[in-house]
Amino acid sequence: MLLENKIIVITGGAGLLGSDFCKMVINNGGIAIMAEYDIVSGNKIKEIINSENLFVEEMNITSKTSIQSLIEKLHLKYGKIDAIVNSAYPRNSSYGKHFFDVEYTDFCDNLGMNLGGYFLCSQLFAKYFYRQNYGNIVNMSSIYGVMAPRFEVYDNTAMTMPVEYAAIKSGLIHLTKYMAKYFKGKNIRVNSISLGGLKDGQPESFLASYRQFCLNKGMLDAKDISGTLLYLLSDLSQFVNGQNITVDDGFSL
Repeated sequence: MLLENKIIVITGGAGLLGSDFCKMVINNGGIAIMAEYDIVSGNKIKEIINSENLFVEEMNITSKTSIQSLIEKLHLKYGKIDAIVNSAYPRNSSYGKHFFDVEYTDFCDNLGMNLGGYFLCSQLFAKYFYRQNYGNIVNMSSIYGVMAPRFEVYDNTAMTMPVEYAAIKSGLIHLTKYMAKYFKGKNIRVNSISLGGLKDGQPESFLASYRQFCLNKGMLDAKDISGTLLYLLSDLSQFVNGQNITVDDGFSL
């Protein structure tokens, strides 16, 4: 029970990754706080997981008032917050277009929501961690934050690797390192996970093309990331700080 009695906030907890993260926290003795903008989806996931150690709380990662309200609520209820996992994936309706079709305003909007939201959550939770004298922040990044896209895997599909995604995830890795160094001496750890592609209904042609660059499995399932997150949230990684861990079945080699 590596997370026994730990209070762990998971943003975007109703998502593909977040819901599995919640289950992992619960299965390892922790209390999962699903911080969700979409409270309806959050409650649906709660019904499926069906655990008394999962709590759904409404939170908007781009709203200072919303984040502070949740922090205060959790402090009053538990007297502590052990960690926050930034795994929300906000984006507007124009997200995912090809490079020359991306409007400047949409580019800024998506960076502001996603990277900006991760910054705001980290900033406000870190202020709480300063007062608490410890804390842990884990950011969900991507292999496309550390390498150039393999555009060829998208050939013959309607898909592409969004330019906003590359900017967000690469920026997030350096933000992680920045914060880890900035919090020196405060007993606050900040790390990131750069994950490979997640299987989510993509066409078989794409999955086969992607798999050619991997070593064993190809595209991953959410549970393939949860073990690394468990390590970073637990005391086993007590002195792992400012690091980016890649989990991609060798895709980036």
